[in-house]
Amino acid sequence: MMFTVRIWDLPTRLFHWALVACIVALLITGNVGGDAMAWHFRFGYAVLTLVFFRLAWGLCGGFWSRWAQLPISPRHVGAYLKGHSDIRHLAGHNPLGSLSVMALLCVLLLQVGTGLVSDDEISNMGPLSTLVSGTVVTWASSWHKNVGKLLLIALIAMHLLALVWYRFRKHPPLVPAMLHGNKTLPEPVPDSADNWKSRVLALILLASAALTVAAVVSLGG
Repeated sequence: MMFTVRIWDLPTRLFHWALVACIVALLITGNVGGDAMAWHFRFGYAVLTLVFFRLAWGLCGGFWSRWAQLPISPRHVGAYLKGHSDIRHLAGHNPLGSLSVMALLCVLLLQVGTGLVSDDEISNMGPLSTLVSGTVVTWASSWHKNVGKLLLIALIAMHLLALVWYRFRKHPPLVPAMLHGNKTLPEPVPDSADNWKSRVLALILLASAALTVAAVVSLGG
């Protein structure tokens, strides 16, 4: 007997695909440069808003979207690497997937943070670059354009390779669940709440995140 369970609530799914779109737009506009940099900054603010939202949603979102459900302890990671998976790894993120999620969010925060205080010494300055020292601006600009960008691309590549590996190994496909929210599992697990109340809460958190980003950006005058 198989059980169909709501794993990814609508706010988590929308966050995921909005983040994908914004990251692609950031990479394109950053490489194009010139007038496209105005949009590069806008997409950067959008990414920061989404990350702030996701951090909050991890505390009060659907069951499988919560940080408490990420199996990132050394015990979980070690057991997974030895092939000892359990039903919770099939339902939500497995230990390696959980670590990749945390790594991606941290790198995105660092990328947007350095972008806020960067200066390309041509025509584009981060809105907070005047609030920090020249040394910080130089380091942030170098990181943002070089190491940080490559690290972000590497994490994205690893994520895509993991999707291909799952498909090749005939595991349950990961992408469909992030489209419709459900997974079919051999054992019952808790459903993620995905009703109008949770969605209203998500809208409130998203609006709060957007206002927070606007307030941060405005600090640069």
